[in-house]
Amino acid sequence: MTQPQRDCVIAGGGPAGMMLGYLLARAGLAVTVVEKHADFFRDFRGDTVHPSTITLLAELGLREKFLALPVTQLCTLDAVVEGERMTLVDFGVLRAPDNFLVLAPQWDFLDFLAQEARTLPGFDLQMDTEAIGLLRAPLDQDAGREDAQGTDSAGDVLGLRVRSAGGDQQIHARLTVAADGRTSALREAAGLRAVESGVPIDVLWFSLPKPSEPPPATLAYVSSAGMVLTIDRGDTYQSGLIIKKGAFPAMQQTGITEFRTRLVAAAPVLAGVADTLTEWEQIKLLTVQINRLLRWHRPGFIAIGDAAHAMSPMFGVGVNYAIQDAVALANAITPQLRQGVVPERTLAGVQARRERPVKVMQAIQGRGHRVIARATVGQRVLSLGAVRLLRLGSPVLRRILARVVGVGLLPEHVRTPPGGSR
Repeated sequence: MTQPQRDCVIAGGGPAGMMLGYLLARAGLAVTVVEKHADFFRDFRGDTVHPSTITLLAELGLREKFLALPVTQLCTLDAVVEGERMTLVDFGVLRAPDNFLVLAPQWDFLDFLAQEARTLPGFDLQMDTEAIGLLRAPLDQDAGREDAQGTDSAGDVLGLRVRSAGGDQQIHARLTVAADGRTSALREAAGLRAVESGVPIDVLWFSLPKPSEPPPATLAYVSSAGMVLTIDRGDTYQSGLIIKKGAFPAMQQTGITEFRTRLVAAAPVLAGVADTLTEWEQIKLLTVQINRLLRWHRPGFIAIGDAAHAMSPMFGVGVNYAIQDAVALANAITPQLRQGVVPERTLAGVQARRERPVKVMQAIQGRGHRVIARATVGQRVLSLGAVRLLRLGSPVLRRILARVVGVGLLPEHVRTPPGGSR
């Protein structure tokens, strides 16, 4: 079954896909987003909505609606490093009014974007619908060769093949976007190759009730006993234990009691609530990856967000970098889509623009991993002298991290006006 041609079809209803779908529909284009799950409720997705994203929501007239949801606003991020509490990030130094971080379950954020997008006539969201392949143009006699980057250059992409309860369908579109995450099947189908960066850590994610007398909001506890994340979700913590890459099976062999002992040793504040973890089914492994496509695009196709560059959970920037990709793509491609064309040079320009901040942040994350990996093998993360220096320099560090983490290295802004003639 073939649907009428769309201006754009997007695989993946995550932050990149939903934001791009909203922006293009807001600009008066016909866009379809397909999401393979029946809802957005996925545990252990990124919960941080950074100041840069709040600014984008303000530019779209959605800021106050979003902040009216049951979200948590934080002006600072604290960590306990080798037993000493310190404020590492102070978003209050950023330009008002978007000088704070928001913690919101990602499913609430995606539901919010979907609800707003559904008010736009050109927007179509198909849940419980999986992208199973690309529609390709017939190959000519010169097709099948590889370009200089080793990427199959044959067969322009013309849309998606999708599968739902109603059967298989074809969605033809002028532009097809892979926003289907770090395990993207579409980037594979397009012949795009990712370069992996070695990562020495993984994360075990779990939910814990808050202690009866919780401390101030604390992002992490870091010491030679380990590193534990405690992300505030109202009455609970979304928690994570940093472990050596590949160590989870061995930990399971030692038993859940030993896991709780290790958790409390690293974060003593959790002593009264750790016993709520009684079985391994409550604990999920997040395999930490950092990778980046050599090339994000081919004729009629581009990958964005985690499909183009998987980010580490460090600093919680993945969601916001994915949204920045969506804004950059919408800014660049909307004028051409209104004319019914998709020049590949425009897609190449989006990659060139977004690749720069991604490379820098991934390099920062890689260096950070090497430091915190010491905690997974019983070593001090920082020497006593380094802790003192960190404390003395924290006012400067807070300002730097507020800018790098909260705003980003090349923040995007909405350049596409609503509506517009075709």
